[in-house]
Amino acid sequence: MKKLFAEFFGTFWLVFGGCGSAIFASQIAPASNGQLGILLIGVALAFGLTVLTMAYAVGHISGGHFNPAVSFGLLAGGRFSAKDLIPYIVAQCLGAVAAAGALFAILNGSGTPDFSGPGAFATNFYGDAVYFGKGYSMGSAFLTEFLLTAFFLIIIMGATDKYANGKFAGIAIGLALTLIHLISIPITNTSVNPARSLSQAIFVGGNAISQLWLFWVAPILGGVAGGLIYKFLLQRDSDVVVD
Repeated sequence: MKKLFAEFFGTFWLVFGGCGSAIFASQIAPASNGQLGILLIGVALAFGLTVLTMAYAVGHISGGHFNPAVSFGLLAGGRFSAKDLIPYIVAQCLGAVAAAGALFAILNGSGTPDFSGPGAFATNFYGDAVYFGKGYSMGSAFLTEFLLTAFFLIIIMGATDKYANGKFAGIAIGLALTLIHLISIPITNTSVNPARSLSQAIFVGGNAISQLWLFWVAPILGGVAGGLIYKFLLQRDSDVVVD
């Protein structure tokens, strides 16, 4: 149960901190327009900081997945037990939805929120021009989410390898998530995490729900691919854990 609570609170913090920064503190307009905000780079850093801080806070308890795609990827890579997969995913989704509920309650304190546009409430999307006047197709979104999650798993498995310097694993993983967001916020609002996508979509509904399948399928497939790539192409044979 301690492992599941660690996953719950870790995922809660990821959604509350990352999505919260996007909802409350981000302004895409430049500061010259008189709008104060942390901008895209600040949101990217916020997501990275949530993972970095929780990796050190509770990572030693549960492994610090905070993401169903990471759990699937670590399972494929031989670093995680199949019997724990479903409980971890349930805990992650509950933590994410609880965080989204808290964000929704706070946002309601400023009046009825407008969830009419794509990306509202930090939801993920494809096909709509939200940032910089550009929209990206379903195929572009799928490829982006797949590739970035695959590399995220490679970084996670490499940074936590017994031959790596484990003291700095949380920093590498947090910075990797920051980079991932810098790349893909304009494309999909960045998922690479099905629990994070689910939690925001539940409160927005509409297209956020109808497009949600992509932000489960692409990250999970990418996570599995990354786990397999590390296991068979990069990892020393003696590192494989047989459960």
